[in-house]
Amino acid sequence: MSTTRQIPVNAPMQSLKDYFLLALPHLEDPNFAGTLTYLCDHDDDGTLGVIVNRPSEMTLDGLFEQLDIESEPGPHNEVLVYDGGPTYRDRGFILHRGNASDWDSSIQIAEGLALTTSMDILQAIAQRRGPGHYLVMLGCAGWKSGQLEDELKQNSWLTVEGDAAILFDRPSEQRLSAAAGILGVDLNLMTRDAGHA
Repeated sequence: MSTTRQIPVNAPMQSLKDYFLLALPHLEDPNFAGTLTYLCDHDDDGTLGVIVNRPSEMTLDGLFEQLDIESEPGPHNEVLVYDGGPTYRDRGFILHRGNASDWDSSIQIAEGLALTTSMDILQAIAQRRGPGHYLVMLGCAGWKSGQLEDELKQNSWLTVEGDAAILFDRPSEQRLSAAAGILGVDLNLMTRDAGHA
């Protein structure tokens, strides 16, 4: 069982790949207020993540129609597409269980968890041949090198190791509080200085 830890603000920065980024209540940027972001890549070049608790009004059926993808009838067509972040809003990002090697353009984030941006996975989902668990996002969140680290020092965010059960087994409106629960905190009770003890 993995250990759960908060990254100390003055420690050398380790990779936050496969971590949740929890917006603290005082974060007022409309792009991120009240969000839970899952970090898919974090290195010296910057950080890439997807917001996982902001469903849009678009369904997969609507997305398939826009992309001219033929879809098999079924409940998957009514699944909501998420607003994944303010960057590349016209691109699809699919966070899913499985292996990156199964798809044309994909990165492995953690064991059994990948992020794919190629059309083949959407076609497979439409034909009910895709991964069993997935979230489809339009757009992503990105930080240039050092930017996220600066925001962490300003107590804009909390970090905690990612948990696939929160991503795929919890309704979107419960994900932020569930991630905070891993740390044993209630975000509604936090003040501006509570980000890093």
